[in-house]
Amino acid sequence: MARIARRRLLKLSASGAVAAQTGGLAAILASGRAPAFAQETTVHWLRWADFVPASDVLLKGPITQECKKATGINLKLETVNANDLQARITAAIQSGTGADRRGDARLRPQLYADSLADSSDVAEEIGKDQGGYYDICRQVATVGNKWIGVPWTVGGGLIAYRKSWLEEVGHSTFPETWDAFRDVGKKLKAKGRPIGQTAGHTFGDAPGWWYSYLWSWGGKEVETDGKTVVLNSKETVESIKFAVALWKETMDEGGLAWDDTNNNRAFLSQTISATNNGASIYIEAKKKPDTYLTEKGTPMWQDIRHARIPKGPGGQFNLPSPFTDMVMGYSKNQKAAKDFLRWAHSKPIYDQWFVSQQGFTTGAGVGRRSGAEAVQGLAGVRPAGGLRRAARSQVRRGDQQVHHRRHVRQGDPGHGGRGIGQACTR
Repeated sequence: MARIARRRLLKLSASGAVAAQTGGLAAILASGRAPAFAQETTVHWLRWADFVPASDVLLKGPITQECKKATGINLKLETVNANDLQARITAAIQSGTGADRRGDARLRPQLYADSLADSSDVAEEIGKDQGGYYDICRQVATVGNKWIGVPWTVGGGLIAYRKSWLEEVGHSTFPETWDAFRDVGKKLKAKGRPIGQTAGHTFGDAPGWWYSYLWSWGGKEVETDGKTVVLNSKETVESIKFAVALWKETMDEGGLAWDDTNNNRAFLSQTISATNNGASIYIEAKKKPDTYLTEKGTPMWQDIRHARIPKGPGGQFNLPSPFTDMVMGYSKNQKAAKDFLRWAHSKPIYDQWFVSQQGFTTGAGVGRRSGAEAVQGLAGVRPAGGLRRAARSQVRRGDQQVHHRRHVRQGDPGHGGRGIGQACTR
């Protein structure tokens, strides 16, 4: 008879006990799951494919590995095109299965509010520890007193433009008004260097540009109650009239079909002279100075400058992009997902990610910037640093806003407050 070692006997006994409690070996085989003592905790995190690839490399490599060591959690990180996130989240909610933790931008957490786990404990804990959140991030991530997500970061946008090309048409500084912008744009397009801006159905650059444009004319979608639609106004009509002429006279008209990647490629290939965007164009150009060259053979990044969207009769505006982490209500791993959030939002881990962004985003709270900005190589990045400051300016000035569940006011300052994106006002 074969001899059974004591350790082997204990393992067999444990398996037998589990089998007895769960309906026997047949039940274990039928479930397709190993006994509980052999299982590990996995958290599935779905987020957008970052416009700063280095950040995804960091998350999928060192941070995933560090997560396992520090928390015992196996992190399964999946990245997809940001425009695919909404369809993925909706399908998961309908089927009741999918990623445990999801990251999404701007107001989308409000669309899924009833299907998200209460994250108040984690959000309040992180906020208290790190100096609190900007109001815009709080309002996007809450319904009443309930946190439906945890604010992660905020993206800022400015117009990236070619300094030398602007000088060639007689302008040493970027135009500050729409009339001046139109005049410069005509000259640039005449030289085969149009301005490029998406008007397609995409999550980032199109609303970032066109909402700011509408507000600058005094137009808005809804009143302060968040329900009364007032888009059909004199200000909106005037903005459209000007926009049609602006588009034909100054823009690359192929922008009607662009998403958030096309303007990046167009700028880096030197087919457009300016575009409203995050810092990703500058970061990519600086990362590959021998690849992205001017027509004179010099590194393109040295010729890139940034400016705010022009002002109109209604003021000057910009649309910030808050990103929020959400724990899904259907998830069976809610505790593990929240534990991971606590760990990922801790200063030592968050700072690694923040530095990898190189100024593309800023923190979601007041206390989330001092340490990372002191890191060598980040504070000295002039244009990207300008975008980081723009994001902060946007969230600070966007704090006076009115929030209604699934309806967010986008009013102008002349009507008693600002909407969620009406941030850069002077």
